[in-house]
Amino acid sequence: MIEQFYAGIDQDENEGLTHLGRIVRDAWVFGILPETETCAGWTTSQMQILYEKVYAAWEPYAHLPSRLPDELRERHTRLYDEAITSAKAKGWDAQMEDDDD
Repeated sequence: MIEQFYAGIDQDENEGLTHLGRIVRDAWVFGILPETETCAGWTTSQMQILYEKVYAAWEPYAHLPSRLPDELRERHTRLYDEAITSAKAKGWDAQMEDDDD
């Protein structure tokens, strides 16, 4: 089996608005990782461990940004707004396609 490595949030699709990118961004929100850490080259195992830390950090807030304390909510808003704005400028469309025909 070939080990897979994460490209890094800065090289991820749609400005990191992917499952793995959100894990990294949420780790920034909670201060688990510094915002300079892109996780480039991280193994699947490393990303799983990060996911578990991020999941545990979200638990007290029921995984809802609206329940975050002001400082964390403001950081979450800033980080996600920056990513969404940048992704849209590069042609990303948040609308999901209806493939249920």
